[in-house]
Amino acid sequence: MKFISWNIDSLNAALTSESARALLSRDVLTTIRSHSPEVIAIQETKLSAAGPTKKHTEILKEAFPGYEAVWRSSVEPARKGYAGTMFLYKEELQPEVTYPSIGSPGTMDSEGRMITLEFDDFYITQVYTPNAGSELKRLKERQIWDQRYADYLAELDGKKAVFAAGDFNVAHKEIDLANPKGNRRSAGFTDEERQGFTNLLSRGFTDTFRHIHGEVTGVYSWWAQRAKTSKINNSGWRIDYWLVSSRIAENVVKSEMIDSGTRQDHTPVLLEVNL
Repeated sequence: MKFISWNIDSLNAALTSESARALLSRDVLTTIRSHSPEVIAIQETKLSAAGPTKKHTEILKEAFPGYEAVWRSSVEPARKGYAGTMFLYKEELQPEVTYPSIGSPGTMDSEGRMITLEFDDFYITQVYTPNAGSELKRLKERQIWDQRYADYLAELDGKKAVFAAGDFNVAHKEIDLANPKGNRRSAGFTDEERQGFTNLLSRGFTDTFRHIHGEVTGVYSWWAQRAKTSKINNSGWRIDYWLVSSRIAENVVKSEMIDSGTRQDHTPVLLEVNL
């Protein structure tokens, strides 16, 4: 089976805008479709609380025929049009869908950050992890989130094997970003966030990319848009992951980034597994 995860950074823009970046985003969607994955996880949809519009739904149906869509948006008291997640899955799969709340601080549980699909023998869950923010204003809340999220995954893992995808907003090791020395106290590379990810893995989960590729360097999933040469220079971060329950890690066949051409920001990540 193939699963793909991508932080799209505005589903509406990707589907309806005619900007140069939107056209690149649509090229990425075409590439994703060409892999014919069973499940597609999408983060940072930025949709309204009402979810996809009729136009969005029609475009998605045309772009991904034979797929069902489920979504979760940011709702009050959280900011409007913020965060948000969506799954597309082949319609014959028919999983049970849940929208977890994990007891996170502030408005995090209202920001549409998690959806879980339950199948007969496993779960697929996706997350758009809260960013620690400028000046690390949200770092303490982020640490609580990391603990609650680890507890949630461990709870699932106690029932069935877990596949956990998404934008985790952390580069775990120095080899997971191009400039570790210059980003010591940057959001996504603080000691606290890195330790939170270490703690998550210690609960019985495996970073599939490292499982397959070992200590390879120079492979990233995100390049800053505001730095025009970030992708040209490969000055990136690996912050998007597929994690699996460690007991099924040997079933993983492939874990890799999908080429998104010249488009900066996030690139999709692919997981192929024997089930």
